[in-house]
Amino acid sequence: MPADMNDYFKKRQGGGGNNGGNDGGGNGPKMPEMPNFNLGKGPGMIAVYVAIALLVILFLTKPFVVIDEGESGIKVTTGKYDPISMDPGFHILIPFIQRVILVDTKVRKIEYTKTIERTDRNSGIQIKEPIEVLDARGLPVIIELTVQYQLNKVTASQTISKFGLSWEEKIINPVAREVVRNVIGGYDAETLPNKRNEIGIAISDALAKSINAQENTPVILDSVQLREIGLPVKVKEQIERVQVAKQEVEKAQQEVERAKQIAFKAQETARGLAEAKKIEAEGIAEAKKIEAAGIAKANILISKSLTKNLLLLEQMKVQGKFNEALTVNKDAKIFLTPGGSTPNIWVDMKNPQKRTTAR
Repeated sequence: MPADMNDYFKKRQGGGGNNGGNDGGGNGPKMPEMPNFNLGKGPGMIAVYVAIALLVILFLTKPFVVIDEGESGIKVTTGKYDPISMDPGFHILIPFIQRVILVDTKVRKIEYTKTIERTDRNSGIQIKEPIEVLDARGLPVIIELTVQYQLNKVTASQTISKFGLSWEEKIINPVAREVVRNVIGGYDAETLPNKRNEIGIAISDALAKSINAQENTPVILDSVQLREIGLPVKVKEQIERVQVAKQEVEKAQQEVERAKQIAFKAQETARGLAEAKKIEAEGIAEAKKIEAAGIAKANILISKSLTKNLLLLEQMKVQGKFNEALTVNKDAKIFLTPGGSTPNIWVDMKNPQKRTTAR
């Protein structure tokens, strides 16, 4: 601080002037002392200065990098890419000579769709226009597709060195469009809906084959999903007509099948009734046969049981009944059969038309 300024503050502290009281009393208000900024010039202070300078330089140059999970670092030394990618973690760099490019190695997605969706630039999802191609007959077909993939972190440095940070637009997008164009070009538009699964597998296989055939396998393909097949209006109408015709044919076939079932049921019912009648008739015949056999057997038994004494006894019983009848009708006449066997004939003489045969 200049000497005149120090003298000024000393006078103010000593109470000089009209506002400060008498000259030698020193009873006036004292002015605050100015801080001393002289920190010295020793070796310790030089080290402090050097440390502060180094901290400022480190803060400005940032000679380190921290790589998070799901990322890969590509070290660039004086413009040359290191062929080996850097893994997640803390890494030291040479200021002004080395720098690191961080790339996302998480699963990413490209949506080829007509649906407009708002997505974050860092979300790993890109929305693109659907792929418009031609079928085997030159009719326009619109394909909506979802492709999931991720940058191969093993060869990430080589991929970025060759294709740059816009590697997706050079590896995934053009290949996907070309593969879809080639696959759909082998089908007629009318057959596409019925062969949806087959087409989806063909696109997935062809896309994987094309990407894997590239040098150093820059991308790992996770999945390919066929979301929608957009057909021309005329083709849709034709498919609808064919479907209606098929439905009518199926309905007619169902009616025919139903009629066959009804006829078969009626035939089986008639066959069952005929079988039942046949069984019933056979049962009746068998019953009569058994009954006749029983009667014949009974007659045989009866014939064997008829003896002369039994016949005589029966004749006597009949004769007794006639005798009782003569007491009532004396004009009746009895004609005995030869040999005295029964039956005998009873004739009413008063009324010759009436005859009674007694047994």
